[in-house]
Amino acid sequence: MPSDAIRAALVRRLRISSGISDDDVKEIESLPISVRQFPAETPVVRDGERATDCCLIVDGFSVRSKTIPSGKRQILSIHIPGEIPDLMSLFLHVMDHDLTTLTPSTLGFISHEALRALHRRRPSVAEIFWRDTLIDSAMFREWIVNVGQRSAPARLAHVLIELRDRLRVIGRVDGDSFEMPLTQEQIGEALGITAVHANRVIKQLRQEGIVEFHRGRVTVLDERKFLELADFDDRYLHQSPTL
Repeated sequence: MPSDAIRAALVRRLRISSGISDDDVKEIESLPISVRQFPAETPVVRDGERATDCCLIVDGFSVRSKTIPSGKRQILSIHIPGEIPDLMSLFLHVMDHDLTTLTPSTLGFISHEALRALHRRRPSVAEIFWRDTLIDSAMFREWIVNVGQRSAPARLAHVLIELRDRLRVIGRVDGDSFEMPLTQEQIGEALGITAVHANRVIKQLRQEGIVEFHRGRVTVLDERKFLELADFDDRYLHQSPTL
């Protein structure tokens, strides 16, 4: 895969969220990246491990999650091409959660040593990555509110709109349709409900003519109902340097 293709979604995303300069783009494009292919549902780094690299999602989807002793898992976030979901491992040396592929994925690994050298050489890039981790934290806060305070149908609608907005930034939304490869069980793990409950919620949104789920894609049938159900305010995504 060409070097520019490996970094394309990352650069596109940072241009929108942080207004990254051309000089900083060149510095990021100079980073040495080791590319590997991962099957679906494969651990990238596990809770308790010491990471030596940060992972750039080149293609595919991944999730962060925590699993409690009973075996129940809570999905904490969904990650898409162009994101580096484990930037915190630069400074938090032992992972406190799992990062797992959701679909067959192409991942690029950037050594901590190379990233630290870039941050020392280019403080403006360090600030951009710091902002990226802060946006990550804002998303975590919104997910806590989502799971704790919204009804199950509103939770699902909110997660879907967030995913659509993030995919749109990297050019991965096709009209009213976008990729959403979570199974019913995984949707339940993201929303804090059972797979059976998730199935009922999916059917409800379909019967009410709001969205349609088909083969790992979601098609929005009624945008107004979709937005009203989710009560969605996109400020927490900070998809502008002014936010």
